Amino acid sequence: MEVNQENNKLVVKNIFKGIGISMLFSCICLLVYSLILSYTNISETTIPPVIIIITAISILIGSSIGNIKIKKNGILNGAIIGGGYILILYLISSLLNVRFSLNIQSVIMMVVGIIFGVLGGIIGVNRN
Repeated sequence: MEVNQENNKLVVKNIFKGIGISMLFSCICLLVYSLILSYTNISETTIPPVIIIITAISILIGSSIGNIKIKKNGILNGAIIGGGYILILYLISSLLNVRFSLNIQSVIMMVVGIIFGVLGGIIGVNRN
């Protein structure tokens, strides 16, 4: 019973760690991208696809790092990390933007977040 409780604490800790790493990596990449947008002639039409790519890579990295120590249920834990990241992102967006609404890009982000979370979970669990 004690071992199972410790294992559950480790899983929860690593899920939050994965989400945190994903958020941090996203912030860094978005800052770099915003500087590139500000100081070059890159069109603003690149914003939606770049945000999706940055989100996918961030969740993949966070999920794989978050699942390294868990060693099982990488698919489930990765999906939770990807879903948690997207949930936090949309909660913050809805609080900061009065005109926030869910659209097709939101659905794409949710699907991408969960898929890349699952992939990262599989990579993290199987990493030596």
